[in-house]
Amino acid sequence: MDEGGAGRSTGNEVAPDPRAARAFAALHAPDAGSADWWRRIADQGTPLVDRLGPNEIGVTFLWRDPHGSAAVSPLRRVYVDVNSVTDHHSPAPQSLARLRGSDVWFWQVVLPSDWRGSYVFIPATAGAVAPALIGDDVEKMQQQRQWWRSIQVHATADPLNRFVARRDGSASALHLADAPAQTAWTAFDRGRDVNTDPSRLQELNWCSARLGTARPVWLYATGTADPSAAALRPLVLLLDGRRWHEDLPIYAALDAETDCGRLPPAVYVLIDAIDSRQRERDIACNPVFWQALQTELLPEVAVTTPHSTRAQDTVVAGQSLGGLGAVYAALQFPERFGAAASQSGSFWWPHVELLHAPFGESCPRRPGARGALAERVASSSRASAPLRVCLDVGRREDVMIDLTESLRDALASAGHDVVCRDYEGGHDALCWRGALVDALARLLAPAGAAAPVSHSPGDPA
Repeated sequence: MDEGGAGRSTGNEVAPDPRAARAFAALHAPDAGSADWWRRIADQGTPLVDRLGPNEIGVTFLWRDPHGSAAVSPLRRVYVDVNSVTDHHSPAPQSLARLRGSDVWFWQVVLPSDWRGSYVFIPATAGAVAPALIGDDVEKMQQQRQWWRSIQVHATADPLNRFVARRDGSASALHLADAPAQTAWTAFDRGRDVNTDPSRLQELNWCSARLGTARPVWLYATGTADPSAAALRPLVLLLDGRRWHEDLPIYAALDAETDCGRLPPAVYVLIDAIDSRQRERDIACNPVFWQALQTELLPEVAVTTPHSTRAQDTVVAGQSLGGLGAVYAALQFPERFGAAASQSGSFWWPHVELLHAPFGESCPRRPGARGALAERVASSSRASAPLRVCLDVGRREDVMIDLTESLRDALASAGHDVVCRDYEGGHDALCWRGALVDALARLLAPAGAAAPVSHSPGDPA
């Protein structure tokens, strides 16, 4: 069994690991691959998990070849892309192995018991397997990237896994036993209808004269409508709003956390990014975007959905490049945005070379590495109005960990109230969704109060 996904073997015949007793028994069953065997596997659900020790779990991914055994199937590989575990930048990405004489493909890996992440399978015929790469490292990297993108059209979720990573069911989710609880997402994980009361959800079309753009913006108000308190509700701006509106609808999670008292009634503004090019232009430390948001969008929001305009009641939240933008907005306009939540923030910006790695190797750690935002904070005077900041980063995000810690240290030295947390996972919205809710609970807590942050283990089922 590969340790932590480090293995890159792609052979088609691999012996099951005896330490994973449940999976070992299943793969050695006399009828492995039969219809009855697959029915038993479906009843259990996949992947199969075996507790190997106090902090380790053996995970066995299984996929059924719809064509049958190797004698009749055109498939030569079934690649598995597990966020932060396998390396799809590798010249030989991880493949499942075929159980001899059957339609069973499997792969085993040992993971920390608190890991969480998303994954897909990518079946490939002979003409679609990883090509031989030629040229220098740059040329090989380009060829590998082009090939990987070409086979993405065949990516599929695990049909025997009842947990999805996105609403459209295009990827599967794996929540190991000791992963931090995400109870707010129970309805989503159980496949329930996550649409919410339409009377509390509005859609605006923000036509910005400053930016020359038009985009949808979704407004959502949580809690009981109390006219006398409406203007006191906190305001939360969620960047990459379409993710939280469509891919991972956040409304039911916000309602659940509000109903149990972990979050106060608030107004949430989900801002669409339009596309990747506009996204980078807007939220990568662009003051014009945030000026337009304050002078054009927020006044329109206030007309339909009253909320507090105090900086201490306003949170900007984002992930990846959005995480960078959230912290930048609070630093650049502290009189309007008093708090920021960032998950896996792109704090390398604009020094993209910090992410470079030799072809086929993981990005090296760089303790002390700083992007422009950390450099700015480190060179500035002590803050007169301290911000409240929550930073989250995955333990498998390599140099992103160093960049986040450097920003944390710079913010703390400047007098800001900063909390930095890590989680066992990677650059994955499945992890971000829980970290975001936890961050909001902390940042929206009354002054001087410690927000309850859920860390209890458990399967979301």
